[in-house]
Amino acid sequence: MTRRLSELLRVPPGAVDLRAIDPRGTPGLPRSAGKDPKTWARAQLPILGAELFAWQEKLFAQAKTGASRQRLLLLLQAMDCGGKDGTIKKVVGEFNPQGVHIVAFGKPTEEELAHDFLWRIERGLPGAGMIGVFNRSHYEDVLVVRVHNLVPPRTWRARYAKINRFERKLVADGCAVVKVMLHISPAEQKQRLLDRLDDPTKYWKYDSGDIDERALWPAYQDAYADALGKCDSDDAPWYVVPADRKWYRDWAVANLLLEKLRELSPAYPPADFDPDVERGRLVTQPEVNSG
Repeated sequence: MTRRLSELLRVPPGAVDLRAIDPRGTPGLPRSAGKDPKTWARAQLPILGAELFAWQEKLFAQAKTGASRQRLLLLLQAMDCGGKDGTIKKVVGEFNPQGVHIVAFGKPTEEELAHDFLWRIERGLPGAGMIGVFNRSHYEDVLVVRVHNLVPPRTWRARYAKINRFERKLVADGCAVVKVMLHISPAEQKQRLLDRLDDPTKYWKYDSGDIDERALWPAYQDAYADALGKCDSDDAPWYVVPADRKWYRDWAVANLLLEKLRELSPAYPPADFDPDVERGRLVTQPEVNSG
């Protein structure tokens, strides 16, 4: 790659046209992927994962001693069957689970509806040193809420500015944000829904309402375009990852996370003790009777 993947996948400035982004595209895939990029990308994932794991440990370690409040939030948005769960399994699964905090945002509860739309989001944020993952997010309040007319237009329109202020404050407080829209085609979504209907082990993932939502595809694409365009910033940029090809999706998201962690560059904290003194104490300590 001559350009960073984050540059290739970031939404263009101004109005966003999702129709101009190929859901089967593979931006940034190197020539070294060869004639079988699927096999190559899958082989790369554990290699990328090893570095992700190493950076995560440093992030966790420096927070453990109070040396830093750095943390990282991966935010995933997509149409139904877009691959959010698969991305979490394949990419986030490369991290140490002890340092990962995953939150899935579904339909708001009565308690959540009694508060501002950001209330439940703030409660789900990762702590210092953690990798946070949002499966859906506060953007549902300018997507599904808009498409289904759940609040007046003036209400959801005002939320773009609130989201920008919220994310700007979040980043200033030490939480890096990687926002990813997994971009699939209607044809791919249809096939994935059919696959669920053909496999009894996937019936639990099927929701008959997904078919009704498909009819609203154009409205959702318009809502996504506005959310991406109005809430993209240098502090918290939006990335559109072509997601019809699952192997590319996983490779791309892993690289986006890796870029951000390299940028954060967390480091192991220095010892607050003298290693030589502690070694001497241990060596000269009388043997402990295990009985």
